[in-house]
Amino acid sequence: MSASTTNAPPVPRSSAPITLTSGQLPRWIEPAVLAGSAIVVAAVLFVLTQSFNAGVWLFFTAIVYLVGIGLGSTVVENRRKATDRVVRGLVISAFILALIPLVSTLVTVIVQGAAVLNWNFIWTVGGTSFNPDTLEVTYTPGAFQAVVGTLIITGIATLISVPIGILTAIYLVEYAQPNNPLRRAITFLVDVMTGIPSIVAGLFAFSLFSLIVGPKAFSGFSASIALCVLMIPIVVRSTEEMLRLVPNELREASFALGVPRSTTILKIVLRTAASGIVTGVVLAIARIVGETAPIFIAASFTDALNLNPFQDPMQTLAVMAYTNYSFPTTDIAASQAQAWGAALLLVILVVIFNLIARIVATVFAPKTR
Repeated sequence: MSASTTNAPPVPRSSAPITLTSGQLPRWIEPAVLAGSAIVVAAVLFVLTQSFNAGVWLFFTAIVYLVGIGLGSTVVENRRKATDRVVRGLVISAFILALIPLVSTLVTVIVQGAAVLNWNFIWTVGGTSFNPDTLEVTYTPGAFQAVVGTLIITGIATLISVPIGILTAIYLVEYAQPNNPLRRAITFLVDVMTGIPSIVAGLFAFSLFSLIVGPKAFSGFSASIALCVLMIPIVVRSTEEMLRLVPNELREASFALGVPRSTTILKIVLRTAASGIVTGVVLAIARIVGETAPIFIAASFTDALNLNPFQDPMQTLAVMAYTNYSFPTTDIAASQAQAWGAALLLVILVVIFNLIARIVATVFAPKTR
């Protein structure tokens, strides 16, 4: 060993302790910075414009908050945590931005529709009546004909679409091979049907029944066929995904015991996937119950109560809301109020369907059973 190596002076060590952690901002800093940003932006906007614009205020508040929390976290903590806080703020801001139109629409429908929605409105057949003696036109608010029409049209569409959709999904998952040409063709058609506009389905149904019945082919059954075009691909896709989630070990165990494929599908596969299948069906019903364009084209609209789905026009809640708002009677305020009442009733119906889907998913879940 050389003398220069042995006589080298020792390297001095720093007296400062080595820390493996960085500073940490308190938990209350984010709401505090947000509140401070909102107050500062509101004060500046009021001084500059002498007015208050909620959209501009929210936009600049978000920008000031992101800049402030990013700089503060960079100084006190580190760059990595600052990036995390800024990105999290951007995600929350995007979520709130997407939520604003939904909440605004829902609040508007509730406020406008609550003024007219009551039991009398639900159980009364609304419309206008003309008295030839007094030449007086009387307007009666009511949505019973639209409620009945909605249930009849949606019910027929469900009775047709659900068996077709479930059986198609069973064929695609349980029987067809991956390279089967028929399977590829069905999958392609389902994808195409999923993306077609709803008005095209209405034109298809009206054209089909015009060729069969004649030019005046308006009926509830025609509207149901239009809704079937929209509902079948949703049922097929949801059922197909649920069947694929069933473990293959259950099928193999059943086959090992000598159980036929049909019995295995009926007793094992479908029962295991029942929760997801029923949820998908109910959500598909909630999807089509609010359709307006296909029903307006295929079933037209009327103020009369029609219980025969195979003859004459039929009213639904969605079409009632559209026609009363777009084509009001002489009493414009009453027509618009009826439109808002029908819209609120439709929203309540969709919420009920979603709640049913949640309950059914819980009841039919394998662990719950």
